[in-house]
Amino acid sequence: MIMVVGATGNVGEPLVRMLSAAGEEVTAVARRITTVPPGVVARQGDLATLDFDGASAVFLLVPPGFEGPLEPVLARAAGVRRVVLLSSQGVGTGRHPAVFEEAVQASGLKWTVLRPAGFASNAFQWAESVRARREVAAPFADVALPVIDPEDIAAVAAAALLDASHEGKTYELTGPAAVSPREQAAAIGEAVGEPVRFVPQTREEARAVLLGFMPPPVAESTLDILGTPTPAEQRVSPDVSRVLGRPARPFAEWASRFAGAFK
Repeated sequence: MIMVVGATGNVGEPLVRMLSAAGEEVTAVARRITTVPPGVVARQGDLATLDFDGASAVFLLVPPGFEGPLEPVLARAAGVRRVVLLSSQGVGTGRHPAVFEEAVQASGLKWTVLRPAGFASNAFQWAESVRARREVAAPFADVALPVIDPEDIAAVAAAALLDASHEGKTYELTGPAAVSPREQAAAIGEAVGEPVRFVPQTREEARAVLLGFMPPPVAESTLDILGTPTPAEQRVSPDVSRVLGRPARPFAEWASRFAGAFK
């Protein structure tokens, strides 16, 4: 049985769907479970109380706000053969601590670490303004980053859960090209069939928005990545293509698939 922790998220939901479609026995774990594909077992829970009994492989998402340590959680996974950890690109670039990766790597389990760049689905934050005013407001209009379609992350996670050849590897996951906020707005406009106006924000304006759902240090770090990314944060990685045998999906394809959210 494969257990997906964080099964209702932007990566976990398509991962559950992919594994189920492949005929795998899947248990979907989340704090709040809504619907799952037929045949998937839904389990409500979190890392503090999670029971791994019966799982041979685990996709592990450490939720925001989890203070750890992760070692006691992994100790309860003694019967699990393989764990795939959803980490972040920021660990590789030094912006985020590596404690969760280190805990998994020292656990004695077979492991794969995924370090995705920013999610294309972060553009959902503009859905309301696009629907109401055909407008996107964002800072750093022309600073481009290689955001990744969460479905590509899920596809790489599925490969790592099912194939032992990925054990002991760390994958940097990005989209196929860097894309700026202004270009993302244009792609959303193409998807909905109407022009979407881009409205530049100052860093201070953007910070005020982020503080509505982020603590100040996280907001500042996010703005640093968006405004002054390192070359490593702007670099396109070949790992999605290497694992899946196809190119990563561009942002425009993500926008087209979710055009209904913006109409």
